[in-house]
Amino acid sequence: MQERDPLAPLPSVPAPQPVQVLIVQPQPTPTPVSPPAPVSGFERYKGQLAATARAAGVRDATIAAVIPYLRQNARVIALDRAQPGGPPNSNVIPPFAPYRAQHVTTDLITRGAARFRSYGPQLAWLEQRFGVEPQVLMAIFGHETSYGRITGNFDLLEVLATLAYEGRRRAFFEAEFIAALKLVDRGTPRSRLKGSWAGATGYPQFMPSNVLRLATDGDGDGVANIWSSEMDGLASIAAYLQDAGWKRGVHWGVPVNVPASLNRAAITTKLVPPRCPAVFRRHSRWLTMREWRALGVQPVGASLPEAEMATLIEPDGQGATAYLLTSNYRAILDYNCSNFYALSVGLLADRIAAGR
Repeated sequence: MQERDPLAPLPSVPAPQPVQVLIVQPQPTPTPVSPPAPVSGFERYKGQLAATARAAGVRDATIAAVIPYLRQNARVIALDRAQPGGPPNSNVIPPFAPYRAQHVTTDLITRGAARFRSYGPQLAWLEQRFGVEPQVLMAIFGHETSYGRITGNFDLLEVLATLAYEGRRRAFFEAEFIAALKLVDRGTPRSRLKGSWAGATGYPQFMPSNVLRLATDGDGDGVANIWSSEMDGLASIAAYLQDAGWKRGVHWGVPVNVPASLNRAAITTKLVPPRCPAVFRRHSRWLTMREWRALGVQPVGASLPEAEMATLIEPDGQGATAYLLTSNYRAILDYNCSNFYALSVGLLADRIAAGR
């Protein structure tokens, strides 16, 4: 080992070089990218509705203002599915009396009779024009909306699109949806198109196609406004019944007593109606009033002309009040194909005309 001279300068030592520290920044966890939300069946169906509306002649501006903003209404679907149906081919028929008690009430009679008196001249004019008994118009107005108190607050276009999409009666509700768009095309404000969950609107509770076809000016202002003019509503009901075949000067029917000895098998109808078969199956074959009297069927109170054709219904079964019904009863059935509905309208009409 070589001895170092203590007086010799120390050898130079290189200055330390700075150490570069590599700082690794933590990378953010990537946010998972959700796949695009699937287009719902209803959204796809809205495109189909738009194409159908355009093909039917609805203006593009109306389509653009309505269809993209439609929403499916779950409440409407629930109400539709909750409708009574009963088992197929069931012969169990509930009695009419409880329904009558709910729909031929003292309140409806009193308020209907008051309107019947106050609108006397106007109703006489409607009867002359359409041939329909004015008390029947008033009874339908009362039955449908409690004389305008309850007309429904569902958005009509949303209701009809929902029911069409649900599919149980797609062709029917699609056609009504297109009719509602045509009402908008004609200038009816969207805000006015409110109604029941089933798509009926206004004082007469018309479906949109009937508004287009039968809405009638009854107050003489040149506009058929079935949403706020009672006389327009009544005139529109009259136009509907006339269109359904109402026969001028014929009452809807009369209550009767039926003898226990009546051979009901001999008066069973053999007609098969094209619609509402269960409703018409409860009616007998058609006989003249003279023939009914010969069988011992006797009117309770007012009667019908001896040559008038009528059919028998016993809505509460044998031994209870029955009714002989004319062709005009069938016009009421066209409004709502239910025997209970048509009977209650006829009975309410009679009480309104009597004022009690």
